[in-house]
Parts: sequence; C-alpha cells; structure tokens
Amino acid sequence: MSINDRIRSWFIKKEKIKKGGGEKAIEKQYKKGKLTARDRISALMDKDSFFETDLFVEHKAKEFGLDKKTLAADGVITGFGRINNHKVCVYAQDFTVAGGSLGRMHALKITKIMDMAMKIGVPVVGINDSGGARIQEGVDALAGYGDIFLRNTKASGVIPQISVILGPCAGGAVYSPALTDFVFVVRNISNMFITGPQIIKSVLGEEITKEELGGAETHFTVTGNVHFIADTEHAAFKQIRKLFEFIPPNYKEKPPTTYSVEPNIERFDIMNILPENPKKPYDMRDVIGGIVDKSDFFEVQSGWAPNIIIGFAHLDGKPIGIVANQPLMLAGVLDVDSSDKAARFVRFCDAFNIPILTLVDMPGYLPGIDQEYAGVIRHGAKLLYAFSEATVPKLTLIVRKAYGGGYIAMCSKHLGADLVYAWPTAEIAVMGPEGAANIIFKKEIENSPNPDEMRKLKIKEYTEKFANPYLAASNGYVDAVINPEETRKELIKGLNFVLSNKDYVGNKKHGNMPL
Repeated sequence: MSINDRIRSWFIKKEKIKKGGGEKAIEKQYKKGKLTARDRISALMDKDSFFETDLFVEHKAKEFGLDKKTLAADGVITGFGRINNHKVCVYAQDFTVAGGSLGRMHALKITKIMDMAMKIGVPVVGINDSGGARIQEGVDALAGYGDIFLRNTKASGVIPQISVILGPCAGGAVYSPALTDFVFVVRNISNMFITGPQIIKSVLGEEITKEELGGAETHFTVTGNVHFIADTEHAAFKQIRKLFEFIPPNYKEKPPTTYSVEPNIERFDIMNILPENPKKPYDMRDVIGGIVDKSDFFEVQSGWAPNIIIGFAHLDGKPIGIVANQPLMLAGVLDVDSSDKAARFVRFCDAFNIPILTLVDMPGYLPGIDQEYAGVIRHGAKLLYAFSEATVPKLTLIVRKAYGGGYIAMCSKHLGADLVYAWPTAEIAVMGPEGAANIIFKKEIENSPNPDEMRKLKIKEYTEKFANPYLAASNGYVDAVINPEETRKELIKGLNFVLSNKDYVGNKKHGNMPL
C-alpha cells in the first residue's frame, strides 16, 4: 500500500469514527433537543483549539455479542484545548454510541485525560451524557467508575474539576460529578439519580417522574447537588466560560487578574440600600453590586439555601470569592444547608488561592427542633472549620446584624480574618436587643408598675450600649468602622495590602470534598 493509500485509509477511518453512532443516532439526539458530543466540544472550546486524543481506542469486550460490534471512539471523546484562552482537558460522552455507556476502555480514556490534566496542571471539564455502566462488560465497567472516582479525589484541590450534565447520569455515575468542584445542568435535558423512577415504583410503590426525581430544577433548588442551571446547552457553556475568568489552572498559581472598573453606582448606590428600619430586609446583592468591579457578580448555587449568597467577582481587577448573608431570606440566618453551601465554597477558594470577602447581616443560627434534629451543630461547625482553616486573604464587612454564634462563624477576627470592617449601622452582640433586655432586665421589667414602658426603656438602653460596632472596635475585634460610601476604596486598600504581604500559595492545602 502506497503512502497516499495509507493516508486515504486513515482519513476514511477517522471520518467514520467522528460520525459516532451514525446519522440516525445523531438525528435522534437532535430531536431530543440535545447537541452531539462533538457539537458540545466545538461550542465550549475556543475555535480550532481542540486536539483529540485516543480517537482510535476500541473496546476489548467479547461477551453478549460485543465482539461483533464496533463502537466509535468507545463512546467518549477526549482531548485538550482552550476555553477563553485557558488551557483545559476535556471529555464528552457520546450518547449516539451505545448510549454513551461506560466500559473498560471508555473509562481508560477518561482517566488518561484526567491524569494528563493533573500532570500538566490544568482544569478538567467532563460532559456527562450516558445511560450508565455497559452491562455487557460486567465488573470491568464498575472498575472503570472506581478508577474515575479515585482520580476525582486525587485531583481535588489540585486542579479545578467541572462537570456538565447534558443527558442522563444515573446509578454510580452520579458520584463523579458529586466529587467535582462545580456542576452545570440544563433544564429539560439533565437528569441525575441513584435509582430511577421505575426502580422506586417497583420497590416502594411510589410514582414520580424523571424530572421530579432528578431533573435540573430539583437539583438546583432542592438537593443542592448542582451549582449552575441554564435554559440551553449554549447558555451553560457561556456560564463555564465565565467561570474561567475567576479560577486559576491549579493550586500552585493565583487566579488571573484583569483591569479595575468602577461599579455601576447609579444602579447600586450603597448609601441608599439599607432601610431605616433595622428589622426591614434588603437584597445583599445590591451591596455587592455597589462594591465589586462593573457591579458584576457571578453567583453560585443561587437556587439552593438562598439565605446565604456565594459567588465570584473582581475587586480592583482581582478575583475574589464572596460569602454573604441574605436578609431577604430567613433574615439571613445560618442553618444546615447554608452552612454546607458556604463551607464548601470557602474551601474551594482556599484550595485555589482566591481571596474571600465576607459580608455579614444575620441574627444567628436558625432555631427549631427540625434544625437540631438535622444536625445544625455538626453542619454549622463545617463553616467554622472552613473559615478557620483558610489561609487566603480574608476580609470581613459587618453591614448590620451580627449576633451570637453567627457573628463568630461569619469569618470574624476570632476565626482568622485579616481585616474586619464595620459600617456604623453594625450591631454586634450576643443577641438582639429585645431578647437580651428580656433576660438581663427580667426582674426590673416584672417589678415595674408599667412593664411595657420599662421593657422599651431597657431595650433602648441595651441598644445604645451594645447594638453598635464600637464596643467590638474598642476590643480590637473590628479593625475599622468605615463610611459605607467609602467601602470599595477601603476594601481595595486592605485587599492589596494583604495580598502583597501574605504567602498563601504553595503546597496543596486540602481537597474540596463534598460537604
């Protein structure tokens, strides 16, 4: 065979494999409103940057007729390239080939590209669209999942790991995304569950749809298993590209910086955000918008545990992670879910050298039997641990209420905050004035000829003494009481000072295990 014949043969074979499961299978994928694996890689990655690896890998299975079947690329596309000019490794399961089922060689391709990502020190993006384990391959398929989970765990805290669920992801397969740092889903396309509706019906007699059980909306608002939701696949890819503006390629490097741009003060005027009535709620995202560059806040897990806000922004061109109480929801209290949500985000930021800004306005932990039985002590401790453990620069701003254990938990000076600021509106105390007055002045109130008037008098006395930032500031627990109008300027000063004088990049600190 001549050289030209060999090249022609190579080209024909390559093009055949690139067609995946064939035209009919591709058309079926499109009719479901889904892109193909190759479409997805093209849409996600920078133009002409993708280099495919292991195109010619084939399965080795012989049982149940597999020895007579050829599975193009063994149902998964792997390779490397760039997203927003950032180097990445990527894999995309191809549902047009045997339903994207995972067998031994399929798993080997995935673990190989994950190993490359760790070796080179770049993020890995996994696009999941699979019917699950390739049953015909038996324990080899299960072994493949185990090999992937091991890599997920070893890569945790070393390189950022991103999962995109663009089809079914069931059974043991769900644990790989659960081990990664960020999970993206698309409405009416993504599904994740351990056991599907049919098994639940046969075992428990309960009827439930796939969407209700493990659809995108369920995981975004109920379970907290995903971080971002989109209406289309292209919208999800846009979210992923946005994420790359804030994260470094690995734990040894700092996140990328950009130009400093003033916030949109006309829309987010800090001086007009707080209501006069201290009991009235407001949107903490308005405060964030008045502080960060371009008023651009990239919120994470916005649909779950909304009483706390987490996400990324730039401050003076430098990426930061933000953790903030949300007074609009449950007065911004900490509870089981919000503690888990914030703690894991803090640990991601710490693992990948992203400074943390904490904004505080909360009355403490959510009281109640349900919370106690759900283990609020154990879950609340995770946030204490995460902030205490974090070595990145930590700035804290107390906006309004900071009561009880919640004051400590929200990255107080006592947990290692580098700089703690407070607005003059801050109230730092063991509890709110009403509750405190009822306890401290109980006898005086009861013995008064007019208990109601005495109670009001004592609440006022307690408020004047403790519901302000000055006692904490006099003890050094607050570094500066600042003019709200100068918040951005003061935070930039503090961030730049701490950044230039703090060594927080070096050896791997810890992984980012699910909490």
